[in-house]
Amino acid sequence: MIASVSGTVASVGEDRVVVEVGGVGLAVHVTPATAAGLRVGEPARLATALVVREDSLTLFGFTSDDARTVFDLLQSVAGVGPKLAQAILAVHSPDAIRAAVATEDLAALSLVPGIGRKSAQRMVLELKDKLGTTIPAQPSASVTLPGHAGGWRDSLRTALSGLGWGPREVEEALAGVAPEAEAAIAAGDRPDIPALLKDCLRGLSRV
Repeated sequence: MIASVSGTVASVGEDRVVVEVGGVGLAVHVTPATAAGLRVGEPARLATALVVREDSLTLFGFTSDDARTVFDLLQSVAGVGPKLAQAILAVHSPDAIRAAVATEDLAALSLVPGIGRKSAQRMVLELKDKLGTTIPAQPSASVTLPGHAGGWRDSLRTALSGLGWGPREVEEALAGVAPEAEAAIAAGDRPDIPALLKDCLRGLSRV
């Protein structure tokens, strides 16, 4: 098992990055938000999970070991494969997933494209005794989501596009959360990208 990769970022796409390790470029599938926080030419460390299929070897990357653990647990739910597990982590942090499962917050789980009410109920049933308690957040030195003026738009645009929303829907969602983001900037704070992403998805789900 490849538990992590550390090296120089060689390229960045919406949902995949290439990290050069010892002269070898490793393609790693990541969430759009993780991709948005990486920069070509800069060092990065990603916790990884290797998914082995008969016709492929796919490496998935995460900003923390905890996210990788939750990724593995999500796949234990019937009907949840690696791509859907990563989509869940694109919308919710590991602790947000724990909280949603513990409180049976089906609405929060259903914000993920591809997760309906029945799937959310199955997640609660199958994961309630597996996810454990929340883990105190620790700042990551490897990936920092851009939250400066203008940067929040790029981060959210990349994340929403990676989740399958079209350009028009994305721009409408960004317009809906712009006042909140701009208010944070005006107050000297960095916009909360995960919270803004959830607000975008809530708005899109009502369309």
